[in-house]
Amino acid sequence: MVTAAGTAKDADDDGHATGAEAAREAVREDGRAPGGRPPGGGPLPRPLLRAAVELYLDLHAHPELSGHEHRTADRLAARLAGHGCTVTRSVGGGHGLVGVLRNGPGPTVLLRTELDALPVTEATGLPYASTTPGVMHACGHDLHIAAVAGAVAHLAATRDTWRGTVLVVGQPEEETLRGARSLLTEGRLYERFGVPDAVLAQHAAPLPAGTLAHVPAGGPPLMAGSLAVEAVLHGRGGHAATPHLNVDPVLMAAATVLRLRTVVAEATAPAEQAVLTVGSVRAGERGNITPDHAELSLTVRAFTEEALDRLAAAAERVVRAEAAASGAPRTPEFTVTARSPALRPDPALTARVRRAHEALLGPGRVLDLAGSAATEDFPHFASYGQGGPGGQGGQGGDAGPGASAGAVPVAYWMLGTTGAGPWRTARAGGTPVPPNHAPGFAPDVRAALPVGIGALAAAARQVLDPGPAGSQEAAS
Repeated sequence: MVTAAGTAKDADDDGHATGAEAAREAVREDGRAPGGRPPGGGPLPRPLLRAAVELYLDLHAHPELSGHEHRTADRLAARLAGHGCTVTRSVGGGHGLVGVLRNGPGPTVLLRTELDALPVTEATGLPYASTTPGVMHACGHDLHIAAVAGAVAHLAATRDTWRGTVLVVGQPEEETLRGARSLLTEGRLYERFGVPDAVLAQHAAPLPAGTLAHVPAGGPPLMAGSLAVEAVLHGRGGHAATPHLNVDPVLMAAATVLRLRTVVAEATAPAEQAVLTVGSVRAGERGNITPDHAELSLTVRAFTEEALDRLAAAAERVVRAEAAASGAPRTPEFTVTARSPALRPDPALTARVRRAHEALLGPGRVLDLAGSAATEDFPHFASYGQGGPGGQGGQGGDAGPGASAGAVPVAYWMLGTTGAGPWRTARAGGTPVPPNHAPGFAPDVRAALPVGIGALAAAARQVLDPGPAGSQEAAS
């Protein structure tokens, strides 16, 4: 997902160390999240928080790209199994996994986390920085995994306060917008493990660490819909000294990129929010050789399906027209490789979750959030069965309840990750906070991780039934 979050220094403006040892010592002696109230009727145990920090540090140092998350999946699977979950691997044909924690009859809540990292070279200078050249957890997925593992540990340790089933989904390939569909269609997630009563997720965001943020009821979508496109422009390769004998796809690509930048202005109304970005241009190997093709990777973001279709058609028209204008010997290829709808959290579920978060942290630490052009494939979890993004409803003998087409309530919120010092500096006009996908991205794990654990556990209790002790956080 493309958002912004966090920053990295050896010490923030308040003199707090932010290295690996400081991260391990981040939790307070009583195990409470900074500034927060303990979820589940008691403080988060210090060993639980230390284990979550250790997992975060390990994952941050060993990131894996989309489709290659084998070690990351291993680490999450081991943690879930250690907390009593039954774990199924290779769900959807990739590195997806599902952990199931059953605790008697009752509702089912699904907690989702992403597994993949990004092709970014880390430049944080942190002692636990990435050890994999050219790969970095630059979007907070390592933080999400550690928070989910911690939340499951807490729920497992407090079984007497809730009843039902917790499903934990480790999703690969979120950054390519392909992982959720793979789990739901090829992996038949809901048919095999049952349709949950609610799906929950959170994401790192450029907000003060120790805060959470929800989209207001009745507001715009939390995130835009998106589609990813791969375009191939064909030229005629040859010697750089004989341009009159060649058809240069590099020049063709350059003209195409410039023209694509006008698509949004020409194909959308001024009040309509949309973004088209060419994120990658690949062509050639040597300066003295004209290559025979060029490749473009682009994304389109908008808040309605109609707008996505319109912008995709306009982009394809530009690609084909520029190729024709350059005398391309072959028609260009224009392939939509992934698509995700706008993210619209369920209002009723979100209201319940928000109340739980306000009880956890206090109302002043739970913020309103405007929608953004960031995008996710999480919205696919909101549909199941034939006709929905989940697809293939009713197939297979192990189909769960409600295998026909339908909708699942989802709640999604933002987890603040920016330390107090960097936040004040940025607000005063100083150094901006490095955004997600930037080489300097680094959440303040000391403040963000305990809150992330508590937020997931408290939200899950809004879906699960109260146990014999009568959890105050469970839904009535």
